Order: sequence, then C-alpha cells, then structure tokens
Amino acid sequence: MIVLGSTGSIGVNALHIAKVHGLHVEGLCAGSNVALLNEQIKAFNPKFVVIGEATLAHQVVHPNVWVGEEGIARMLEASQSALVVNALVGFLGLKPTLKAQSLGKKVALANKESLVAAGAFLDTRSIVPIDSEHFGLWYLLSCRPMKRMCITASGGAFRDTPLDQLPHMRPEDALKHPNWSMGKKITIDSASMVNKLFELLEAQWLFTCKAYDAFIETKSIIHALIDFEDGSSTAHIAGTSMQLPIAFALLGEVKEAVLPSVDLTQVGSLEFRPIDPARYPVWELKNALLEAPKLGAVVNAANEAMMAHFLAERCSIVGMAKGIVKAFEAFEGQAPQSLEDVFALDKDVRAFCKNLY
Repeated sequence: MIVLGSTGSIGVNALHIAKVHGLHVEGLCAGSNVALLNEQIKAFNPKFVVIGEATLAHQVVHPNVWVGEEGIARMLEASQSALVVNALVGFLGLKPTLKAQSLGKKVALANKESLVAAGAFLDTRSIVPIDSEHFGLWYLLSCRPMKRMCITASGGAFRDTPLDQLPHMRPEDALKHPNWSMGKKITIDSASMVNKLFELLEAQWLFTCKAYDAFIETKSIIHALIDFEDGSSTAHIAGTSMQLPIAFALLGEVKEAVLPSVDLTQVGSLEFRPIDPARYPVWELKNALLEAPKLGAVVNAANEAMMAHFLAERCSIVGMAKGIVKAFEAFEGQAPQSLEDVFALDKDVRAFCKNLY
C-alpha cells in the first residue's frame, strides 16, 4: 500500500496495522517531519518516498525522493499498490484522491476534505472511510429499513466554556481537546464543530438514509447510531483508538481483537447533549448544507481560510465560525457542476474570506 500523511496520527496507526499484519508498504509521503519519516523508511523499506517541502528533501535518507503534489502524482503512477491510504490534511488531499481513483486504486480515506469538497465527483464505491463515526455506521448496517443515521461529537475544547468567554479563547485553548490528542486542524475543527458538519456531509455521500444528525456524547465511546423504521435503535460502542477502523479499511475483515471491548460497568454513566448553535455557530448551516451538499466546497474553503485568521489571532473562534456562515451565504447559489468548478470556487471563497479580517 501507499501511505500519504505517514507521520500524522492516522498514518502512524496505519503503519502499526501494516506491521502487525505483514502488509507491504510500497510508498510513504510526509509533510515536514523528516526525523519520523526516516524512522519509517528504515522500518518499512519503501520503494518510493515523497516529502512535502523541497528544502527538506536532502535530509530524507532514501535514494528515490520526490517532492510535493507532483511527487505524490508520480509515486501513485509508478506504484503497483492497489490501496492508497490518504491521511493528508486539508484541501490539498483532494488531488491525490482523484489521481488514485483515476488509476483504479482503492482509497482508504482519512482526508475528509476530499468528500466534503468534491463528494459529487468521486466514486464512493472505491472509497473506504477511515473514521470512527462512518466505520460505526457501516458496522451497524442491516437489511432493515432505516429512519435516521446519527454520529456523535465530543464537543471539543469549548464544550464547557461559558458562552460569554468564547470570544476570548485563544488558539492554544482550542487545542486542548478534552478526550484525546489529534493534529492541529482537526482539533480546532472539533472545537468549532466544523468536523462534525463535515462528517454528516460525508455520511450523506457514503450512505443512503432519510435523515442524518449528530449530538454530543462526552466520553466518546459511542461513535454512531442508527434509528430504524420499526422504532428500535442500535449503537456502535468501541474505544477511542483509530486502529479499529483503520484495520477494517486495510484488511477488509478483522476477526481478532484490535482493541479491548468497552466495559460499560466501568464507564458507569453516559452524558448526551444537543449541539447548540449558540456555542457552535456553524451548526446553523447543517440543514442547508445537507440539502445542497455540493456547497461543501464552500464550507471547506471558508473553514481553512477562516482558521488562518483564527490562528493569527485576527478573529475569535466565534468570529471564525461566523465568517464561515457569511461565506456560505455569499456563495449559496454557486454549487459546483464539475471538478473544475470545485477548484475555481475554492479560490474564490478563500479570496472572499481573506478580506473579512
């Protein structure tokens, strides 16, 4: 297999599963963590390596190093692997997804932005999502008629912050996730609830159901639920490690323990909360986005642009969210009709958001 984003959390866990099950790793791609990449090269002896930053290429201990977006495309073309793990962060992960699909490869997709921005133009039949929520939904599927698919949210760093304090929260505060440690972008997406908005949209592209929704479960052991037409509901309960969905994505079927089962008697009690737009302003977009899913391209571009403002402390987390809503309203009538439209719209939305602060 090829692993894009090998030094991130998903990439590291994917390589762990590969090592345990003896999977061959033909290629690795990392952004700037050369030290870890070199350790991975030593452990897996890949044929191809790509580094995100050209200035770091000379530090990579490998005879065949390519660079950046062009390097990823070359590696995908040269590889024999039928499986590509795309754990890249952000919109830059879309082109590798498209390239892999054009080459007939299966994509184990952790890059949410691919589906969010261009779900209408991807072949979801060759995509296996690496995500605990979508894995949970898939695990619960049965032949019985479904009424609603639900996924859960942790609530992020600000789930208990007094509302009047939200405008004063700094980027370092947003990175203090209450349940686990993740990368910078996804942790801030969790704090703003953009991550869950994206996951609902992904679910709509991946599955067929009448309705989709989400709520907060503070301990993050329930990942997904399905309500059936007969009035019953089922829930997927598992530990918070990503190794279980990754194992299924890479192996197809898993018949041995990847994680210990959750002991509910030790958990004791669970707490559920609705997602309040007063705390998470982007949640105002949920219904409109699900009704016009191609506009995910707008929300994705706006989120990345507004996050840059937030990280530079030009706006608060509330201002960031409100900027995303403004962009959605400004481009609401411009749903892309082609992949070319997706990339053009992405540029236009970023330019719009750049001028907000």
